[in-house]
Amino acid sequence: MSGTTTAAARCRRETGAVANRWVVLVVLCVSLLLVALDATVLHVAVPAVTEDLKPGGIELLWIVDVYPLVCASLLILFGTLGDRVGRRRILLLGYALFGVASGLAALADSAQVLIGARALLGVGGAMIMPATLSILRQVFPDRRERALAIGIWSAVAAVGAAVGPLLGGFLLEHFWWGSVFLINIPLMLVSLPIGRLLLPESKGDGKGPWDVVGALMGAAALFGIVLGVKRLGGGEAPFSPFTLVPLLAGAALMVAFVRRQRRREHPLVDLRMFSRPAFSTSVCCIVLAMLALVGLELIAAQYLQLVLGLSPLETGLRLLPLTVAAMASGLAGAKMLRRFGPRAMVCSGFCITAAAVITLVPMGGRDNTGLLLFGFVLLGFGLEMTLFGAYESMLSEAPPAQAGGAAAIGETSYQLGAGIGIALLGSVMNAAYTPRLSSVPGVPASDSKAAGHSLGEAYEVAARLGGHPGAALRHAARDSFVHGLHVTLLVSAGLLLLGAAMALRLPRVMECGAPAAGSAEIPAPREVASARVPV
Repeated sequence: MSGTTTAAARCRRETGAVANRWVVLVVLCVSLLLVALDATVLHVAVPAVTEDLKPGGIELLWIVDVYPLVCASLLILFGTLGDRVGRRRILLLGYALFGVASGLAALADSAQVLIGARALLGVGGAMIMPATLSILRQVFPDRRERALAIGIWSAVAAVGAAVGPLLGGFLLEHFWWGSVFLINIPLMLVSLPIGRLLLPESKGDGKGPWDVVGALMGAAALFGIVLGVKRLGGGEAPFSPFTLVPLLAGAALMVAFVRRQRRREHPLVDLRMFSRPAFSTSVCCIVLAMLALVGLELIAAQYLQLVLGLSPLETGLRLLPLTVAAMASGLAGAKMLRRFGPRAMVCSGFCITAAAVITLVPMGGRDNTGLLLFGFVLLGFGLEMTLFGAYESMLSEAPPAQAGGAAAIGETSYQLGAGIGIALLGSVMNAAYTPRLSSVPGVPASDSKAAGHSLGEAYEVAARLGGHPGAALRHAARDSFVHGLHVTLLVSAGLLLLGAAMALRLPRVMECGAPAAGSAEIPAPREVASARVPV
């Protein structure tokens, strides 16, 4: 314990941080809050944007999807660039770009301008996200303190994701749709000078040239993979050229990227990190957790609105207990991790989340408030336990010199897991939902086919048909959706239990001592490779 404390104090002196590390954490959490808000705040503004800018179907899709698509594609590029030129520098540039792009988005007078502004927001987000985690890794060298900091960081992320739609709905009731972007500007104007004054600068070891070709190759590979996965999640046919070509091109570029990194003396991303069981297992756990739950979250939102008839605001309030439970789990995560260790914590998190999913299976056509409240609270607590333990283990296992690259890998895993989950669970849902609508009495085959696309479209077809056939179609579609939801819940539970089995490869105890020298796979790095006092 004394050795750890001494090493941690020495590392803090070497970083030259002029501010208390907990103040630094507050600045980093504000950064994260902005990015998390922007990922969800636009969802409630889509109808207003559609009415004002009159985008086509493809343009509307890009308005919604271009931000997460660009952000996910560039995470590794900017994460490793921060290791090279300075993580604080990349973070501050991300602040500036995020603020400028927010102004452009708020004042956009056409769909094309809004798409471009959202793409710039994605670039800014990709600069901010890995930088926050890698700076956090540097200013909290003591693993006990770092675990608490990551818990607070993850709780803020949960708040941002949940508050986004509620804040967007409030702003739309009082202002125009551009206001959902303008809220970023004053926060960025404050964060930029404060970040420059308070955040310490740190870099990796700086050996060898930065692999520009490899960085662009990795970004292009991720762009193709994420684009293909998003098209699958949007209901595009798996063998459609618009789905297959991006997936194949992305996969080919990713193989080339991995081969290039293995050949280089100074790789962009040290793939030897994946030979460490704790690191590779943590990454897989993040992917599985998001794969099992993100698509389920979207289906649950449809259930609340289309089956139970709740408004968007009521739906957000119903899902709020999930966020509150996730916040509580994040804040308690450091204590749980110290007491139970990474293996027990992540494995238990998966099992609690699976139990929550199974608890929700009895959901039917009628509202059961108590069941939903209990299930969502359990779901939020278990999911945050899983993600917290996996993120903390992954970041602690990575060498400090590779902190930016490791953080980028974690965030990319999160994004890929979410995209694959939407595609996979959406396919499961459609496979269970569609066949039951093929033989509704009095409904023509063409209308049955259209109703099989989604529950919302089924309601539109039923309203057009009217009379007994319309009522029969509406009832059948609702029952089919509930059946599909039950099947999807069971598949999600199976994926979560698979994650629990995978988590058994994590370390049993939380090692808080100084890094062991002479690692077989990766030489033990210095606590801080390069640092300077911020001006």
